[in-house]
Amino acid sequence: MKIDGSFSFGDQLDDIDDIKARYREFEQLGFDGVVTAEIQNDPFLIVGMGANATSNVELRTGIAVAFARSPMTTAYSAHDLNAFSRGRFTLGLGSQIQAHITKRFGMPWHGPARQMSEFIRALHAIWDNWYDRAALNFRGEYYRHTLMTPDFTPKNIQYGRPKVVMAAVGPLMIKTSAEVADGIIVHTFGTQKYLEEEILPRIETTLTENGRARRDFEISFPPFVVTGDTEEAFEAAKTQVRYRLSFYASTPAYKPVLACHDWQDLQPKLNQLSKNNGWEKMPALIDDEMLETFAVVGEPLDVAKKIKTRYGRLVDRITLENHLPESLLSQQMAIIRG
Repeated sequence: MKIDGSFSFGDQLDDIDDIKARYREFEQLGFDGVVTAEIQNDPFLIVGMGANATSNVELRTGIAVAFARSPMTTAYSAHDLNAFSRGRFTLGLGSQIQAHITKRFGMPWHGPARQMSEFIRALHAIWDNWYDRAALNFRGEYYRHTLMTPDFTPKNIQYGRPKVVMAAVGPLMIKTSAEVADGIIVHTFGTQKYLEEEILPRIETTLTENGRARRDFEISFPPFVVTGDTEEAFEAAKTQVRYRLSFYASTPAYKPVLACHDWQDLQPKLNQLSKNNGWEKMPALIDDEMLETFAVVGEPLDVAKKIKTRYGRLVDRITLENHLPESLLSQQMAIIRG
């Protein structure tokens, strides 16, 4: 199992020198990859700094919001990052939810599964033109790309197209990932049971239906982790994860995960609180059983053992936030890989 590092949720990525130093630290610690999410920054800009600061570690977005962009702009960004990093970039895409796409990004929403499928197929049509010199004639329901002239065609194509992985939670998006992507990013709001009963069976069935092999499809998962090298750090992590769980559990798109554990009745309660600006009250509805189910909880080395036990046979990559001392992180990685 590969282990990726990631910036911690809420990190202020506002200093170029600090960002580059963080990337170098990930590489020196021995992480296989570094995952950058789209939260308060453009992830492509952050990854570009990482490409400049490192030489071996894989660079990944986890995720970039697909529907805030067009396939063409995304194709250029992903191509550039893969070229700048000499073939080390993986494009991780996600749909976000309708409210954010239409109200925050001001972009159209057509339904995530069909739109994401077409988005990724459009990406490959563009790259077919750039890398294989195929004619560009993509005419879809949501996207149309039919013009590419020599002046606008990238010339530095020696590293080829980047891999494309996509985030998925519900059945249709899981199926879509196995149809058109190189892998799936299982949402942080996931559990061992949901992986075993819902995600993996759908992936296996869809891959078989499409003549694809499981070995050619990558499954990555960034689990919630509650740990710390001090009691204060542990309690802070627990508080933050309870908040994040309550946020995701309030969203209708993530209700299938709750339903897998018969907790679906919690979703409308949290949703109502969120609509009434009751954010501070929401974490109290996440009890210890739910916390232990969704998060890996314990002392740092015990957490590593639990990650290996829960997910070692289920996924190909695990993502860990880098907030522990270097010695503990190294021991964690040794346990997970051992």
